[in-house]
This record gives sequence, C-alpha cells and structure tokens, in this order.
Amino acid sequence: MNKGQKLLKKAKKIIPGGNQLLSKRSEMFLPDYWPAYYKKAKGCKVWDLNNKVYYDFAGMGVTACVLGYSDDDINKALIQGLKSGSMCTLNATEEVDLAKELLSIHKWSGMAKFCKSGGEACMVAIRIARAFTNKNSIAFCGYHGWHDWYLATNMSNSKNLDKQLLPGLKTKGVSNSFKNSIKPFFYNDINSLKKLFRKKNNNIGIIIMEPMRGVKPSNNFLKQVQSIAKKNNALLIFDEITSGFKDNYGGLHLKFKVNPDLAIFGKSIGNGYPISAIIGRKEIMQVAQETFISSTMWTDRLGFIAAKTTLKKLKQLQINKKISIYGKIIKKGWREIAKKNDIKIGISGQDCIPVLRFDYPNNMEILTYFTQEMLKKGFLAGSQVTTNYAYNHKIIKKYLKSADIVFKKIRTCLEVGKFPLKGKIKHSTFRRLTG
Repeated sequence: MNKGQKLLKKAKKIIPGGNQLLSKRSEMFLPDYWPAYYKKAKGCKVWDLNNKVYYDFAGMGVTACVLGYSDDDINKALIQGLKSGSMCTLNATEEVDLAKELLSIHKWSGMAKFCKSGGEACMVAIRIARAFTNKNSIAFCGYHGWHDWYLATNMSNSKNLDKQLLPGLKTKGVSNSFKNSIKPFFYNDINSLKKLFRKKNNNIGIIIMEPMRGVKPSNNFLKQVQSIAKKNNALLIFDEITSGFKDNYGGLHLKFKVNPDLAIFGKSIGNGYPISAIIGRKEIMQVAQETFISSTMWTDRLGFIAAKTTLKKLKQLQINKKISIYGKIIKKGWREIAKKNDIKIGISGQDCIPVLRFDYPNNMEILTYFTQEMLKKGFLAGSQVTTNYAYNHKIIKKYLKSADIVFKKIRTCLEVGKFPLKGKIKHSTFRRLTG
C-alpha cells in the first residue's frame, strides 16, 4: 500500500468519506491503489507522498486549473496580496475590478456578485431568481451542486438525477419542502422541457442548465430553451462553472450567441483558487438587496486577485484556443490508437475537456484497468482529460504513446475475457465508504 492509501485509511476514520469531494475519492479512479494525496503540484506534474511524479491527465484539479498548477504569475500576485493583508474590516478594491472586468466581457449583464465555490454560486443564483420571479419551482438540466434544492428532485422520483450526474444519489437529510418542485429535463430534448410547462400549475420560474457538457447543442436547442423561458416569464440561468472560460473566453453562451438572464462561473476563473461569480441583468441582480445573501469569507481579497490575474492571462495568451487544439489532438489520438488496436470507443465532451469511454458492457472495468496501467507509466489518467496551458505537444505525444501500449493490453484482455486488476473496479455511483 502506498503512503497515500495508508493516510487515506486513517482519514476515513476521522473524516466522513475520507475527504471533502466525491470527484477526488480514490474509489472513483483506482480503489486501494490511487496515490490519493499530493505533496507538490506544478504545471501539469504531480508529486505523490512516495515522491513519484505523474503527468496529470485525470482532471487538473477537477477541471479548475486551466493555466496549470501553481502558476508563477498568480503566485506572485497572491504573495503581494498576502503581504498587503488578505482580510480586513474594509473591502478589497480588487472586488470592484473583477466585477468591472466580468461585466465588460459580458455586455448583456449589469451587475455581479461573488462567492467562493460553485455550489454556493448556484444557491445564490437560485435565491435571487426566486426573489425576482416569486415562483418556487425549477426546471434543471445538468449538474448544479450538492444542495437541498437540487437533490430534492430525487424525492419525487429516485432516478431523476441518474442521467444528470450520478445514479443512486440519496436524499437523506434533504428538506421535504422542495419535494415535487424541482423538475429535470434533458439536453437536446426540447420536448422534455415543453412537457414541464404544459402541466397545470407548474409554478416554474427558473430554468437552470449547463449550456454544454458532453455533447454540442443541436437544432438551436439553447435558443429554443431561451424562447420557452421568455414565453413563460421564467428566468434562464446558465451554469458555466465547468464550461466557462475554457473552450471560449467568457463562456460557451457567448460562443453559441445565447444570452441568459443570469450566468454562474467558478473553477477556472481563479485557476483553482476559491472564487465564483454570479452575473446577470441589473434589474434581476438588484433583488439581491431585498433578500439576505452575505458571508465573511466571500470578501477575502485573494480570490479576486487570482481571478483578475487568470482572466488577464487567458485573454493575452489566447489560452482557450490553445487548449482546444490540445483536446482535438487527444481526441484524434484516441481514435487512431483505438482503430489500430481494434477497440471500440466513444468520445464526447468539449474539445478542451475530452471524455473517453470503452463501448463494451464492462466499460468501468476497462477504465479501471486503463487507469491502473497508465499509472505505472507515470500518468494520472481516467475517462476525462482537462487540457491546460501547462501541456505541450511533447507531453501529449508521450501520453498517447503510453495509451497506445495500454490499448494493446486491453485488446489482449478483451480476447481472453479477463482484466488483471490489482484491486476493485472503480465506482460509477455515489456510495457510502467505511474506514
């Protein structure tokens, strides 16, 4: 057992689930053998507790670090911010600077508010939208956090979230007050949304969705959603916590030319530092002053500094274009090595966040084996790659060369009908963990 797994075993005895984020659990990658903890992260390299060095092709901080880990320019700006004091009785000027910058990028918006995490930002956006519309029911598509309002959809149907995020999410501890008010619809299926509004007394005042996750919008899907929102006096919220400032500077809604009433950003706007933002039309955002939304740590200056520096680099270096090119190279590479090794695969996701699946009934077993074998070759790897500015053509070529070798092994395993896994198959659902 590596040092990371030894520490994780101790952690599970004093931290429920062992850590704070489902997406970082070892069980989601390689149960009992994933390095679990890091000592250092720089660029796209990660040093584990055994001082082994890996290239990160498994998510780059759950899609947050678009510039790469420990970016020198951000570090320099943050150190100066620390020396000047990160928290004070008075407000940080960088908060106003960041608001101005976001509003200048998104001409359709008029005001901005800030939090620390994506889940918080979704909560704030929902509160503001409910206050503005005076309606409680929500139509949603995609993933929008762990909070009561979102998970409550599984109270009316335990499978409502199965095609949105993860199957099997439980509602234990969730308030019954939201029951029957949170309605799912499905991406590129406009009829699934129309049906919700056809129901009598639907009371839907909010449509919240990710503008894109796995597949691109078809048949003007986003514009159709926007039209339904306007027709029914509902507010349209685009959750760009994952998609924002990656494939396109400012977010995918600008690329698709569909403006929402509110938009939410997080993750990459601060390159992994705690900062999230809600922007929207002025008349809507003003309602935030009529409901209590307030938190001390939202005023910490470091998040604002990180975001300002990140946005500046993204724009000046046109990083969005570069990482999309990297993603296209990876997608093309997957197709070529799959064809070479006679393996059936599926590819989805934004160009900058390519997603791989093996088109076999035991997809999860094959992915676990892929992770296991890539780890031996010095790569943190899974089904999803988050491209970033720290990658280069040489590193990507090295990744694809290693993946080719592993694909050849997968071909052999498929033929014999057995995959030599050291541990268990990775989780594909939320599960309770024990120490």
